[in-house]
Amino acid sequence: MYRRIIVPIDGSQTSNKALVAALQLATESQGRIRLVHVVEELAYLTGYDQFGGYSGDLIKIMRETGNKVLADGTAIVQSAGVECESALYDNFGERLPEVVSDEATRWNADLIVVGTHGRRGVGRMLLGSGAEQVIRMAPVPVLVIRSEEAVAKP
Repeated sequence: MYRRIIVPIDGSQTSNKALVAALQLATESQGRIRLVHVVEELAYLTGYDQFGGYSGDLIKIMRETGNKVLADGTAIVQSAGVECESALYDNFGERLPEVVSDEATRWNADLIVVGTHGRRGVGRMLLGSGAEQVIRMAPVPVLVIRSEEAVAKP
């Protein structure tokens, strides 16, 4: 029975689909959900370094967006009558897989539910697969929810 479920969310359709799946599991098992949002450093995409490459406004917007994503997710979970906690990680240099793995250990999670975009080829090579990295590092089982686009691919 999965009673302590972690869901990394970013506001995308894929992470929302993962949240719905986690919510169904939590409802059935009278469990609880912990939402995690990671504000990841953009240096590898933009070429900016972490010391002065970001304006204060950009960091502020990224944090505000993360807090909104968590607030929206929390509202969805609580409206279903499921207990919910959330955590925003905004220490630049931390990456999603490490944060989720550490959080699963600290929070004594039973399950991680993560969405995947199902990228292949160059897209996967350039952007990586966050879900795959979470699977590799996770100290608990991981349920991967595929996006509609990934399901439609042959």
